[in-house]
Amino acid sequence: MFSYYFKLALRSFGRNKILTALMVLAIALGIGAAMTTLTVFKVLSGDPIPHKSDRLFYVQLDPYTKEGYKAGEEPESQLTRFDAEELLRQKKAPRQAMMTGGSGIVDPRVDALKPFSISMRYTSADFFPMFDTPFAFGQGWTGDEDQGRSRVAVISDTLNDKLFKGENSVGKEVLVEGNAMRIVGVLKEWKPAPKFYDLYSGKFDSEEDVYLPFSTALDLKLGRNGNMNCFGRELVNDATAQNVPCSWIQYWVELNSPGDAKDFKAYLDNYSEQQRAAGRFERPANTRLRNVMELMEHRNAVPGDVRLQMWLAFGFLLVCLVNTVGLLLAKFLRRSGEIGVRRALGASRAEIFKQCLIEAGTIGLAGGLLGLVFALFGLWAVRQRPADYASLAHLDGSMLLVTFALAVLASMLAGILPAWRAMQVTPALQLKSQ
Repeated sequence: MFSYYFKLALRSFGRNKILTALMVLAIALGIGAAMTTLTVFKVLSGDPIPHKSDRLFYVQLDPYTKEGYKAGEEPESQLTRFDAEELLRQKKAPRQAMMTGGSGIVDPRVDALKPFSISMRYTSADFFPMFDTPFAFGQGWTGDEDQGRSRVAVISDTLNDKLFKGENSVGKEVLVEGNAMRIVGVLKEWKPAPKFYDLYSGKFDSEEDVYLPFSTALDLKLGRNGNMNCFGRELVNDATAQNVPCSWIQYWVELNSPGDAKDFKAYLDNYSEQQRAAGRFERPANTRLRNVMELMEHRNAVPGDVRLQMWLAFGFLLVCLVNTVGLLLAKFLRRSGEIGVRRALGASRAEIFKQCLIEAGTIGLAGGLLGLVFALFGLWAVRQRPADYASLAHLDGSMLLVTFALAVLASMLAGILPAWRAMQVTPALQLKSQ
């Protein structure tokens, strides 16, 4: 009966073209607005590394002075160089990485290209296996190369294409700020959005082109970027020096299971108390250990205006559905005579209800098609905005299916009341009036 009712729905469209067009347009506008904002929200709030996000943890300590101390307040968001290097040395986690952002100039040493600016990341060896970075050629450097302050680098596929035309460049050199770095690996395209491993220097920044050992970057005094907070009582000459009270380093650990977080948190508390006993820390242990999704929530990876726009769009969809309910009531009750004849010929109320509901779903399908066009236009408009996340606004396959599913579901929900009213039509009264 489904195919029969579907054909009846298509015929009904031809008899009530204006009414049908209004319903399709109402649903399409609501679906277009909802899917535009929902797609942006999904892109920004999705799990960037779902297979292990519950085992990756961001470390925070509280090295501040006693002034202004309030028990339980949020500690400093990043670590000092001393603490980061000490935690790395103690190696209490299976994998751990300290890092910060940087920038510099690459000299292509090719007449056809001029020196150009790049974004960099200074980190330690575990960064690559910890975050499962995909390699086109080679691999990351080793812990021994970290300690040896080796002049090695991992570069992006974008930079590899620019300098070496996409060929395997492992073993060749890239000139960064006048320093020759031996390439040990080339990454495939890797653009986690948001950039969850560093939510402190640009959540949606473009990919980094060069990755260098942290120790090497310090030796060469390469430029760094990102937040830095100095809180000591003494004048700071070199904020990146080892014993200076300035926090500017992100620190991540990978644990074997989410359950190990409690033990590692206890280790951090104990470390803080040891530093307090040594006179470096002045406050009681106040540490944080958040996994990827917890950190994204804490750092508001999804901007507040995106959440608000999404709820407003779904509110608009609800208004569109209320209008659709009224139009469907008018459409179905106008056919009371036809429904009365069907009932007199033996059609049950359930069959009338199904016929009307399938017709409402068919209208939703048409609305979904037009709504998809509106959603694509809406996402194009988002990409024209100056927001840092605008370039990520694209409709993927899963959201394409959601568009049609939501359109059909919404229209069928809107059709429940009109279908129920239609099936209440009394055959005798309708036949008598005819």
